[in-house]
Order: sequence, then structure tokens, then C-alpha cells
Amino acid sequence: MPDDRPALHSSSARGRGPSPMHTRSVPIRTCVGCRTRERADVLLRVVVENGRCIPDPRRRLPGRGAWLHLSTGCLDRAERRSAFARALRVRSAPDVTAVRRWLQEPRDPLGPGNLSDPSSEESKVDQS
Repeated sequence: MPDDRPALHSSSARGRGPSPMHTRSVPIRTCVGCRTRERADVLLRVVVENGRCIPDPRRRLPGRGAWLHLSTGCLDRAERRSAFARALRVRSAPDVTAVRRWLQEPRDPLGPGNLSDPSSEESKVDQS
């Protein structure tokens, strides 16, 4: 006689199996400037190297990271509160000049964090 009860041990019953409705979760991080929680893909990761904060838009540099909105207002607040020193666990406030410069440069609208520097984008068309 067939059993009409749902299988208790199948992967679909536990919710672990692949499903077409499964969506990938997006990491949530906190901006060190305004302390607002936000999706990581809209924040800039910052790491410290030799006493200087370095922007890490590709999120690939080694070390502990701090997260920041793409605004100089959040950078100013983070500096005023010594938030980078606390978040990155360094003894003194690191230099944020490189991060400030990165935030003030124009961005490529096709991708977050991409610089729109025309000198770095060479045309692949042979002009001869």
C-alpha cells in the first residue's frame, strides 16, 4: 500500500535542496561613518596598510576591512569619531587621504567602483 505522507528525510523537506525559488543572500555591513546597516555591494571596503587607509572596491585585499558609504560625509564622521582605528584595530588614527581621493573621483556608471579614467581605457580599434 503506498504511503501518502510527505518524506521526512528528503532534501526538499528539510529545505536544503536546490530549488528554483532559492535566492542568494546579500551580506549586510555597517558603515563606520553613519553606523547604518546596508548591503555590502553599495559600501566601499577599506583596509589599512602601513598606517594608511586604502580603498578596496574589489574586496580582494588581505586584512581586516571597514565599510563606508560612498560619501565624504560618512568619511568625515568616521574620521571625527576615530572609527577607522577602532574598526581596523590599529593603535592610531590612519591617514584617510587615499580614501578621500577615491571618493572624490568620478565613477563609471556601468559598474560600482569602476573608475572612469579615459587614459586607462584604450580603444581596441586599430586606427591605422
